[in-house]
Amino acid sequence: MIRLHRPAQAPDILTSEGAVRTRQLCAQFNADRAAYQRGTIRFEFDPGIYGGDSVKGALMGMQHDKCCFCEAKVPHISSGDVEHYRPKAGFRQQEEHDLERPGYYWLAYDWENLFFCCEICNRRHKKNLFSLADPGRRARTHNDPVAQESPLFVNPAAEDPALSISVRDEVPVPVDGSPRGAATIKALGLDREKLNEDRLQHLLQMRLIIALTLLLPGTPEERKAREWVERARSDKGEYAAMVRAELDRNHRGFLA
Repeated sequence: MIRLHRPAQAPDILTSEGAVRTRQLCAQFNADRAAYQRGTIRFEFDPGIYGGDSVKGALMGMQHDKCCFCEAKVPHISSGDVEHYRPKAGFRQQEEHDLERPGYYWLAYDWENLFFCCEICNRRHKKNLFSLADPGRRARTHNDPVAQESPLFVNPAAEDPALSISVRDEVPVPVDGSPRGAATIKALGLDREKLNEDRLQHLLQMRLIIALTLLLPGTPEERKAREWVERARSDKGEYAAMVRAELDRNHRGFLA
């Protein structure tokens, strides 16, 4: 997971149709608060707005076609999902807990709450999970400020994930035992076996390329190899967090 830089301007559909739907959702909740909190009445959301082509395209551009969590390149294997950082319909504090309603309905069309995500991270792992350090400070309605919350999950568009999560070889690990790093890795399955295997193949390729540069000093091949590694460590590179950790740990000065 790497730091993402969200464009300040939200896609037009969110500021127009999304804003209208948000006002409607808030009015619906105000009209029958108890029923929505019991779950006997549930909100309906329009994926054509929050998941519309312009929104999804903007998110994919922001994230260089990578999943916001695992950093796998998505479009060549699936269409991917538009993910809500704070779940819109309902939430769980812990995976084994019952689903509580309503969710963060007022953020369903909020640009700051949306990411592009691979289907495995979104549907098999995060789902409706949204853990807080202090569940008693959870924002339960649109009248409550979300700023009072302390989410355990790292938000890659609001903070630098490298402060909480690093990668040792191909395996993500919490930085200095960070509770938020550990919670994020566990909840999102960032250390799942198949993902580790894919990262390892990428890592071994990079190590081989670096080794070859030592045998080809001053050649065009060496230049190309260094350019490959530079691209791999850039925001566009798949598993860039792993590449950066590897360079910092074992190859400092390689690109100097």
